[in-house]
Amino acid sequence: MITELISVGTEILLGNIVNTNSAYLSEKCAQLGLSVYYQTVVGDNEERMKETIRTALGRSDIVILTGGLGPTEDDLTKEVTAQVMGMPLVEDPHSKELLEAYMQQYKDNHSQRRITANNYKQALVPQGALVLDNHNGTAPGLIMEKNGKIAILLPGPPIEMKPMFEEEVFPYLRKKQPEIIYSQMVKICGIGESQVAEEIQDLIEKQENPTIAPYAKTGEVHLRITAKGENEKECRKMIKPVVRELKERFGKNIFATDEKKTLEEAVVDMLKDQGLTLSLAESCTGGAIASRIVSVPGASEVFTHGFVTYSNRAKRKCLGVKKSTLKVFGAVSEKCAKEMAKGGCFAAKTDICLSVTGLAGPDGGTEETPVGTVFMGCCYNDKVITHEFHFTGNRAKIREQAAAHALAMLRECMMEGIVKKS
Repeated sequence: MITELISVGTEILLGNIVNTNSAYLSEKCAQLGLSVYYQTVVGDNEERMKETIRTALGRSDIVILTGGLGPTEDDLTKEVTAQVMGMPLVEDPHSKELLEAYMQQYKDNHSQRRITANNYKQALVPQGALVLDNHNGTAPGLIMEKNGKIAILLPGPPIEMKPMFEEEVFPYLRKKQPEIIYSQMVKICGIGESQVAEEIQDLIEKQENPTIAPYAKTGEVHLRITAKGENEKECRKMIKPVVRELKERFGKNIFATDEKKTLEEAVVDMLKDQGLTLSLAESCTGGAIASRIVSVPGASEVFTHGFVTYSNRAKRKCLGVKKSTLKVFGAVSEKCAKEMAKGGCFAAKTDICLSVTGLAGPDGGTEETPVGTVFMGCCYNDKVITHEFHFTGNRAKIREQAAAHALAMLRECMMEGIVKKS
């Protein structure tokens, strides 16, 4: 079934609030096997709303609208949708009763507040509509069916919309859609999007059900495998051999098959599993790698020190980088990265230290060392390896790429170090 999402509110168009509802509803619709082809944002204007809703109902089976169900004059979603679908508004006694109870409680808790007449506007519903109780606010949701078309009206605040969708709308739509869509993510690091695409080109060319969709992230490539079937068990069965094939092709570059697992979580888990301690020696990233590591619960078990040695003096004093190295080779050099990693391990007494030193710009680049040049070093098992990277983009983008690639390098070094250790 083709589904369309309409977010109502001039405040969204002006950028006053971020529209998170569409992302949430798109994900839920995908789980239900519904095909979302269009998403629209329309302001609180009656004529534009009419045009938007008519267009949506003309090309989609289900239209889900969020926002514009409040008590004020510019809250027009219910009125306009009812008019477009030819369903007159009538007072719903049950909604009025819930509204009065809610407002009375609100009045009791706020002595200077009073119930105003416009609040009762929310008790008016399209005749024949299914009314959805709102346990977290005053505006009821609505499901309107006519001439084979379905319009679902939900309140705009996510704290009201999400529980209403999960408790009322999801089960309703589940009955309408016999098939479900189930996805699993395979997350890859250490190789680029173009290489991943080349490796799976044959799988994509012959895919039907399940399908593979690549998504490029900073320093990562995610492959979403999606299957359509009668139930989750059937979908999992179809996805399993595809995941197995991807593991055969990408091996150690796969760091997660759980959509929620991040690269930093994979790194921390590996440190814990191997009983290793970590320190970081950062220059151009300014603590960004450490920030990602400490965002993982339990990271304190393995992460002991983070050195942000931005100046040459700090590199010498905290990490023991030689004065001659900085004078001859410079701070942005392979030799400096090597000494930073080794010095970090020594100073922090950790099993592993990863170092990063580079030129994030926008100024300071030369022909030999252009902006975006980053050197990384990893000291483990008393050995140090280094890598040279060349990133593009503005200062923030270069630093973001450096942090992401540093985590991938750290993971790779641990895997290689563990192999050599055994």
